[in-house]
Amino acid sequence: MLCEKLDIRTKNSEAKLYTYILDNSPEIDRQRKRPMVIICPGGGYAFTSDREAEPVAIKMNAMGFHACVLRYSVRPAVFPTALAELALAVALIRKNADQWHVDRNKIIVAGFSAGGHLVASLGVFWNKPFLQERLDISMEEIKPNGILLSYPVITSGSYAHKGSFVALLGENYDELIQEVSLEKHVSADTPPTFLWHTYSDQSVPVENSLLFANSLLENKVSLELHIYPNGIHGLSLGTEETQSANNERTFQPEVANWIEMAGRWIKGL
Repeated sequence: MLCEKLDIRTKNSEAKLYTYILDNSPEIDRQRKRPMVIICPGGGYAFTSDREAEPVAIKMNAMGFHACVLRYSVRPAVFPTALAELALAVALIRKNADQWHVDRNKIIVAGFSAGGHLVASLGVFWNKPFLQERLDISMEEIKPNGILLSYPVITSGSYAHKGSFVALLGENYDELIQEVSLEKHVSADTPPTFLWHTYSDQSVPVENSLLFANSLLENKVSLELHIYPNGIHGLSLGTEETQSANNERTFQPEVANWIEMAGRWIKGL
């Protein structure tokens, strides 16, 4: 396995990309190309959670996928700093696809909570001029082939997780708050999407996923959506491996099959 810590730099920021790249074996297929899943942990744009980082990458490896974790810039960095970092991470993976045995047509961005807002932002903004101009890079290089959203922050409207938007926008809150309500920016160019949420999530209401899913339907974008009846926000894998030291309710085995369903979805892209 290739485990590296790579720098992702923009003009005014630096993020870290941690790779979990599987080796090829001549006993199986030395030319094998695997999907790559770029994981963006949550944390309200104030930090990036360990619980939604390496444990998820290891589960992706176990299903036969390459994985990496992007520790993107958070407060006081403001929009679109983290978005630019994620775009550059996708471009880096695509540039090294042959060397790392990555299927360049199966680069998936996966986000949890505010990390879900980040990856969904790339999904709706990847072909917008403001991002291309900031990075001086082609649309084709930064386009994800799929979006995997776990209890994502999406809307800045009635069901918003306001703290995430305050951290994301800083002094630009009043000016940009409507621009980062992502259900308003879905188009036919948004990549296929897998979403899951819990009905009882009181921090980021399930309506966030429903609003995004409805916009995908309106634009005829392929999607898979799962709503579990029980579970608090921030469940990650829902297993003992990712149980929070401060909250035993983050052990919710009823939701633990989401990653297996997501794996089948990735293979079917």
